[in-house]
Parts: sequence; structure tokens; C-alpha cells
Amino acid sequence: MKPPAPYLPAPSPALSAADQEALTDLYIRGTPANTLRAYERDLLYITAWKAARLNAAPDWPEFEATALAFILDHARDLNDAPKTDVARETAETLIAQGLRKSLACPAPSTLDRRIASWLAFHRMKNLASPFDAPQVKQARAKARRAAARPPAPKSAHPITRDILEQLLATCRGSRRDCRDRALLMLGWASGGRRRSEITGLMREDVSLETFEKEGLVWLSLLETKTTQKGETPRLVLKGRAAQALVHWIDVGEISKGPLFRPISKADRVLARHLSPDAIYQIVKHRLKLAGLPEGFASPHGLRSGFLTQAALDGAPIQAAMRLSLHRSLAQAQKYYDDVDIAENPATHLLG
Repeated sequence: MKPPAPYLPAPSPALSAADQEALTDLYIRGTPANTLRAYERDLLYITAWKAARLNAAPDWPEFEATALAFILDHARDLNDAPKTDVARETAETLIAQGLRKSLACPAPSTLDRRIASWLAFHRMKNLASPFDAPQVKQARAKARRAAARPPAPKSAHPITRDILEQLLATCRGSRRDCRDRALLMLGWASGGRRRSEITGLMREDVSLETFEKEGLVWLSLLETKTTQKGETPRLVLKGRAAQALVHWIDVGEISKGPLFRPISKADRVLARHLSPDAIYQIVKHRLKLAGLPEGFASPHGLRSGFLTQAALDGAPIQAAMRLSLHRSLAQAQKYYDDVDIAENPATHLLG
């Protein structure tokens, strides 16, 4: 029998085979899909790093010296290291395997995420983690401070209302255009939805009961990055966004199943879900059609653009967060701060 992945519960002699299977299923259902995908990527990276660095597979529990080497290898810019440096040689191997982008020092958040995954793998096996050792913890804190940098925005520019209008103007009359118009409007107007939230929507999650009388469309997200299954409040679309979504449902003949779907070259709506990467391609395509430079914005620009526009229009931050579903006021406040500081009278003191 194949052993479970490290991010799933370790086999226990106290459990029957059926109970062990039920426990594994519980962990899979109780862990967000994005987290499981991150675990997969991080496990692949950690395994490849140790194979290249120490010619060994991961140990359970892992050795403190290995954990410390992992931190040290990811706490400096290896462009400056000699070509014979073992950390540089390891990084070059990972680059060749497509697991690392460059020799530059990774962002502290990337190192933190991989360590967090490694910690989770140990917890699943009921093992103590080497990253809890005092020396390793201190090295990790020093590495985080040494590599500190301003956080890079997830989208180069926010897709504010004027930019969104330029993208919508590229949507003409084909089924693909109808889908993209509805997708962009829903992604922006419902609070700035993440890619996985858009692609995860089902037709059953959309209520049109009040559309005829009140012009409202209600959305029920199963879960988000900040809410658990069954705890996500209903969201609302109104006006043009609601009309665009209803039009897409009619044109796409979406009676059940995935709400947003791929469309063939023959303009035929397919049955499966769009992938999160497809959202990236749609935004990229519409930006190009609108004449905006390549890399101007990413799908996260829908989210940052919604909050930025809310700040520009003077909407209370609590009202914006009610739709964006930000859990942290400080996180949402960043978008408001960028707008507020530009309007601050103190910035005019020199004239």
C-alpha cells in the first residue's frame, strides 16, 4: 500500500484501515484546495533541494542541521557566491529543474511558506519539527530581517473603474466576449474576487430570485482564503454587473455545473471549469486588446482595484471589506492609505 503524502496523517497502528482512510479523507476535505496545492509544490521543492544539496531524501523527523542549511541557502543572494559554492550549485540544479527562478535571494514570504509547509508535514506525522529548535528559530528570524524588502504588489497596477471600462469595451458580441464581460464584472463588483473563487463558482451558487423585481443577483461562495466552508456570507451583484452575469447564463445556456467555462475556437461552450490560469490569460488578453502595456496588471488587480476605487469614491472601509471579505483591517487599509496620503493637505506644504 502506498504511504500517504507527508501532508496527510501518518498511519497509526491504533486505527483500523477504514478509520485511517476516513481520517485521511477528513484532512483532504478540511484543508483548502489552495493549501493542498501549495503543500504539493513545497514538498516537491524540499525533496529536490535535499537531493541536490545532500544527495538524500527528506527524513522524518528532519535533522536540525538540514533545517539550518535550508535557511542559510535561502538567506542570501547567490549571484555573488563562488561557482563552487554548494548553495549556488544546488540553486542552479533547482533552476534547471524549473523549481527556482534565479540565484537571487528569495522573498522572506516564500521561505516562510516553505518552512510552514515543512512544519505541517511534521505535525501530520506527530513529530517534533527541527524548525522549533532555538538556534534554527533564531536563524530564521535573522534571515527574515536580513532579506526584508518592501512587499511587491501582486498586480503592477490596480484595475480601477476606468481601467475596467477599457477592458469591458473590448468585449463585443461573441460567447467568449459575453463570458469575459460577466467574469470581469463579477470579479470586480462582488468585492474583488480571487481567481480560485471565480473558477470555483457553480450555477447552483447563483440566485436569480430577486433579479426580475429588484435587479439583484446573489452569490454564495463555498469558501474563500479568509472564510471556512459554510461560513462565507452571501454577496450581491447589481446593475450592469448583474445584467452581464444573467446575459452570460442565458447565452452560455448554463443551467447547472460550472458557472464560467472554456469556449472552443468554434465559440462553443464546454462543460468543464475554467482553470485559475485561464483567468490570468483572460485578463492578459483583454489588457492587450485595450492597448495597455504587457504586464500592466494581473487578475489580483481586480481585487486591489475594487478597494482602491472604494477609497477614491469615499466608501467606508467597513463597507468595502464586507464585499472583499478581508479578515484584516490593516490589510485592507493599505489600499485606502495609498489614496488618502495623496490627498493629504500636508503634502502641499512646499507648494
